[in-house]
Amino acid sequence: QVQLVESGGGLVQAGGSLRLSCAASGRTFSSYTMGWFRQAPGKEREFVAAIDWNGGIKYHADSVKGRFTISRDNAKNTVYLQMNNLRPEDTAVYYCARKPLGTDYSASSYTDWGQGTRVTVSS
Repeated sequence: QVQLVESGGGLVQAGGSLRLSCAASGRTFSSYTMGWFRQAPGKEREFVAAIDWNGGIKYHADSVKGRFTISRDNAKNTVYLQMNNLRPEDTAVYYCARKPLGTDYSASSYTDWGQGTRVTVSS
């Protein structure tokens, strides 16, 4: 019913930047907390960042803090992940997800997921 469409992934050199976008269909975008997750080959899915309904509260995993920044534009139904100073260990499939307001921040609270976009960082 709800569709999340990601874009912006690709191949970049270490030290470079990418900006991921996730566009959500429907009219209830602002009622959700949005998050980014990633999964590297042979690894479990891990949390990257999250942003609350009005963008006032942001969370970034320690592994990306200071390099990645999550933001959202509710008028465009879009959440972004600006990734700077990329490192080879950032290589993964990145997933956009959203959870309803009032739920906790565990991964199971995210009810809608995008198809994923691949990010490959070469050295």
